[in-house]
Amino acid sequence: MDWHLLGLSFITVFLSELGDKSQLAAIALSGRSQSRRAVFFATAIALILTSLLGALAGGAVAEVLPTRLLKAIAAVGFAILAARLLFFNDSEESA
Repeated sequence: MDWHLLGLSFITVFLSELGDKSQLAAIALSGRSQSRRAVFFATAIALILTSLLGALAGGAVAEVLPTRLLKAIAAVGFAILAARLLFFNDSEESA
């Protein structure tokens, strides 16, 4: 097992999931339910399944496309999202 990759993946996902809407949904559900354990296990399993699907899809795409091209596509995608958020986000102005 590649321990460096395991640690890097854990830290990346942990930090990116902190405070995101799935965590906020889990907080809301556990606040209204009698069984916090059921909410914990259900949300943990859901996160595991979505991560599995992402890893399988990423592995399949990586076999077809070169890594450098995948990184370039991801970089362009994030740059487009950043530009839209910075320059074309009218939701704050209209509120």
